[in-house]
Amino acid sequence: MDLNNKIVIVTGASKGIGRSISILLARQGVKVVLVARNIENLKETQNIITSFNGTSITVPTDISKVNEIIKLFKRTKKEFGGLDILINNAALVIKGKFVDFPTDDYDKIMNINLKGVFICCQQALKIMIPQKSGFIINIGSNAVFRNYPEDGAYTASKHGMVGITKTIANEVQDFGIHTALVHPGAVDTGMSLLSRPDLDRSVLIPPEDIAQTVLYMLQLSDSSWVDEIYIRRRAAKPF
Repeated sequence: MDLNNKIVIVTGASKGIGRSISILLARQGVKVVLVARNIENLKETQNIITSFNGTSITVPTDISKVNEIIKLFKRTKKEFGGLDILINNAALVIKGKFVDFPTDDYDKIMNINLKGVFICCQQALKIMIPQKSGFIINIGSNAVFRNYPEDGAYTASKHGMVGITKTIANEVQDFGIHTALVHPGAVDTGMSLLSRPDLDRSVLIPPEDIAQTVLYMLQLSDSSWVDEIYIRRRAAKPF
């Protein structure tokens, strides 16, 4: 697909994987809607994009709040006239033993990692179905393949994302809309350092590698699509 002048929403664009995806897509001529709660960090991402004459807007949004998500998509349509790509990347990790994990923390994780994704996908499809085109790429986790202690709520949320993605993929393909999952292993971000403090940063996946994977998927020919990609640390055990 020719990405020039396409429109993308990237959640969690203030840092890490989301920032890397936003910058790489902007370099391809994509108009990027930068979404996160931290306006200062969003502005840092936007300043990088502006430095090479890329196009972006910042829309501070709390993905756990439905009304803010609705406003985000309305603003995107008003600003750019449509939406071609949604990257659901925003996520929250809170670790704790399963047996006494606080329900308040469980709700925080689910509201961002699962409900937020669900509502973002709904709002994207309201734009994409009438135009009969679009791409939704959800950033999952290797937690759906491998279990890590004290990550029960986070793991459950990522399994839920898989279910949402597969359901959408089958419901909307006939409308010319394609949906996929990218499952990173431990990436060199603040979230991974919190979740996997046992790992040496030198073996973590650069967030740019995840961005390159997203770009690869979007640049496939009109005859091809990839439903799911799992990217592991080279130092990790295969399969």
